[in-house]
Amino acid sequence: MKSLEELKAIREKMQGQVGMRGSDDNMIRVVVGMATCGIASGARPVLNYLVNGVQEKNLKNVAVTQTGCIGLCQFEPIVEVYEPGKEKITYVKVNEEKAKDILLQHLIKGNVIEEYLLHQENN
Repeated sequence: MKSLEELKAIREKMQGQVGMRGSDDNMIRVVVGMATCGIASGARPVLNYLVNGVQEKNLKNVAVTQTGCIGLCQFEPIVEVYEPGKEKITYVKVNEEKAKDILLQHLIKGNVIEEYLLHQENN
């Protein structure tokens, strides 16, 4: 077991790293749900498409990451877009074609695709 001093040092180090990660105010984060439900629904090709698309388009201000369960299994695959100073955007039932639209319309042109949003699925 670590001593209290060692644990405090680890905590301070990690807090510094977390702070550095969030220091770029212009970064757009794209998060793909990759829990079992997301993978079973086809999230892996969506994640791969977005990662490759962001690299090919050389979008330096966009980071594509994955997460575990988002908690809305019936809407998987889910892609969430976090832009600085804006509300989170949640795209649902995303396939590669929708991922292509999200890349081109939202991430490049800045246009939210209303018909792919979570609230549209509830209507």
